[in-house]
Amino acid sequence: MGCGLWVVGAAVLLLGTPRFLFAQERGAIALGEAVEALGVNTRVLVIGAHPDDEDTFLIAWLSRGRHVETAYLSLTRGDGGQNLIGNELGEALGVIRTEELLAARRVDGAQQFFTRAFDFGFSKDTIDTYKHWPRDSILGDVVRVVRAFRPHVIVAVFSGTPRDGHGHHQVSGLLGRVAYDVSDDTARFPAAIYGPPWTPLKFYRNARYDPTGGTTMRFDVGEYSPLLGRSYAEIAGESRSQHKSQGFGAPQRKGPIFDALRREASRVNEATAATSETSLFDGIDTTWTRFRPLFSDARQRAALDSLPAAFLAVKAAFDPVTPARLVPPLTRVQGLLAAVSGSGLPKNNGDLGAALSGLGIRLFRAMRLAAGIEVEAFALREMYPVGQRARVVVSTYNRGRDTVLVGVPFPIPRPASAGVATPRRLAPAGVLSDTMELTVPAVTGPWWFQTPRAGAMFTRPVMTTSETRSASLAVATAIGVAGAERSFEIVEPIAFRAVDPVKGELRYQVVGAPAISVTLEQQVQYAPANTEFFRDLSVRLTSADDKPREVRVWVTPPNGLAVDSMVRTARIERHDATQTLTFRLRGRLPVGVHRIAVSAQSDGETFDKGYALIDYDHIRRQRIYRPAITTLSAVDMKVPATLRVAYVTGVSDNVAPMLAQLGIPLTVIPAEELARADLQPYTTVVIGPRAYEAHPELVAANAHLFEFARKGGTVVVQYGQYEMTQAGVMPYPITLTRPADRVTQEDSPVTIEVPDDRLLRSPNRIGAQDFAGWVQERALYMPRTFDPHYRSLLSMNDTGGQPNSGAILVAPLGEGQYIYTTLSLFRQLPAGVPGAARLFLNLLSAGLVSSSVNP
Repeated sequence: MGCGLWVVGAAVLLLGTPRFLFAQERGAIALGEAVEALGVNTRVLVIGAHPDDEDTFLIAWLSRGRHVETAYLSLTRGDGGQNLIGNELGEALGVIRTEELLAARRVDGAQQFFTRAFDFGFSKDTIDTYKHWPRDSILGDVVRVVRAFRPHVIVAVFSGTPRDGHGHHQVSGLLGRVAYDVSDDTARFPAAIYGPPWTPLKFYRNARYDPTGGTTMRFDVGEYSPLLGRSYAEIAGESRSQHKSQGFGAPQRKGPIFDALRREASRVNEATAATSETSLFDGIDTTWTRFRPLFSDARQRAALDSLPAAFLAVKAAFDPVTPARLVPPLTRVQGLLAAVSGSGLPKNNGDLGAALSGLGIRLFRAMRLAAGIEVEAFALREMYPVGQRARVVVSTYNRGRDTVLVGVPFPIPRPASAGVATPRRLAPAGVLSDTMELTVPAVTGPWWFQTPRAGAMFTRPVMTTSETRSASLAVATAIGVAGAERSFEIVEPIAFRAVDPVKGELRYQVVGAPAISVTLEQQVQYAPANTEFFRDLSVRLTSADDKPREVRVWVTPPNGLAVDSMVRTARIERHDATQTLTFRLRGRLPVGVHRIAVSAQSDGETFDKGYALIDYDHIRRQRIYRPAITTLSAVDMKVPATLRVAYVTGVSDNVAPMLAQLGIPLTVIPAEELARADLQPYTTVVIGPRAYEAHPELVAANAHLFEFARKGGTVVVQYGQYEMTQAGVMPYPITLTRPADRVTQEDSPVTIEVPDDRLLRSPNRIGAQDFAGWVQERALYMPRTFDPHYRSLLSMNDTGGQPNSGAILVAPLGEGQYIYTTLSLFRQLPAGVPGAARLFLNLLSAGLVSSSVNP
């Protein structure tokens, strides 16, 4: 091993903490897969609209079964969906669903890409979708990803027709085909902006559920892998089950399971009937000899010609018990790769370049596993202040049987001043520990938030390398093995290791943070307008510093409010320590939107941002930074003096605290306790959105709930899905269509069917102005028909749609009332929409005398 060893060859970026290992495999299984994948140089890109749209059967079968480089492009991050595991919505939900996709890719081994499209919610067609997403901008993003990944085959999940049922789905199906047609068009998409041109060879659509019978190829994704001890369908089930926020847990099925595709276009075998194909790659030369005509250098051609035999030699040497036997044949492949990739590499080598890059990544992964090299990088804590230095211990373990050379680790990106140090020898069973310091460059958070979103488009450029290979703070270590001409590089994220008494060892990525984070409990709050206002404002300070800090905190209230103390001082002892300061606000606010801003100063620095922590066991922990600003929505409304509300929380449900801010006396009752709860103190019981789906025990509690209504109480149930049509859920039946009726245009006209209905005039007179400023949608899962016992209050529809009267249904139940509303109040109230609060209060007050109100 000479000095030439330290000319670093292809680098492999591995997520090294066990919680996030690629494909969640280690040891002989991981090595066996790496060996089998050597020499496979085909690429497939699957395109859909959202997280959870991907065909995990196809992806697992291609990636883990056929070792094809496979990637999923999701147009959005799923920001507009709903959340079955927490209360996060909007951009915060997009972070969760992004991480769930990355967790799924760690299971099925594929790569992950996104466009800049923000998921603005359900869309009925392409016309509505393109009102939010500039078509050419999203198409350009898809072209960028196609040119970066360079797939031979593109598979669209959706048909691109109205039967896709969602405008986003249809657009993904349409743009996938357009990108196939135009990704080589440098006049429309210049290479300087979108990357070098690329020509995909075949285009397919998923046909597993195709009602037209257009299947041209079926394959058994239930095929069993003796190496993995599982079928690819079982792997697909595990991958699918990472979409926990959507409730998409799936079985890990055994036995034959068939998936299907339909060939729609081909540039290589048009004359061959699609129904006679046996592989996605029929008609495509998948051998390494296809690159031979590109080379004029005889030595490069000879090295290229030698690769297939070298791959076979690696496979022949595979021994799961003695992985070190693979090092010599892998070293041979490395030498051939270096020769092929020499200075004479031909121009216009898109396919060749992608094949060599993929081979390099797989080769060095196999080399690392065969040599038994492990690298860990730990810091002393999880958060470090931006601009300060973090002490990191990098340990390299030789768990193989041969001595290796280990370079001095350096941070990523590599400093320009970093030189090439003399490598150290590391004997079998040995460990080398290096201590280094690196300067934390920036606050770590979801990278696409680094610039403000513009409408329904994120503004950061599309990431054209797989997000599964990204790391925040990381170090690189060069490793050399006997006989190798070049070293390979292991890039390891820096982690903080903690031990939980129940969960055991936990590892979190080390992040950069402000020295002091200033966090307010809520970004949006309600306030009763034109009345005496008293409220505590809680300001949480969190330190990332390792030394005590004196912090001065300022509150800037809006006109009309005074603060008991404009400035307070706190002392925070160390990193991770928190202090909460409480300011008392008092005054009177006119109707409208008002802003409270908070800032802090310490050691000459000003801090005005805090974070919301997203922390679930199945995904990486993330922090979303927001300005320390609270918006007060002052609403003109009257609250009946006798109103008392019991609230059963549903899914993605932040409604109860918003109601309480309006002065509504409210008690939250857990769903499992409703059947035996004493409801006598309450005038109204509210069931949250999708609560019957999330809490099946509520059906058994309905007898108690309906009896409460019969004795004069009011029951208000927010929307559910198809579970609401089951017997016993509602007192009188409704019907839903598939797909369900929705009003997705948040500004669509609303017709008040009975303006003088008491529920629309008391205690607040509801008019057209109360439907202004709504967000994302009006109503969802609206009944198409309903029992005559119900009366309807509102009618609405999207442009060109049929009016639907299922937004608010009211039925007498004994001496009381049952109200079912499909209005998206769970989105409107947390957004501070005034009219939604006024309307909700009227529903809550249905059984009360209108004149008995608080001023």
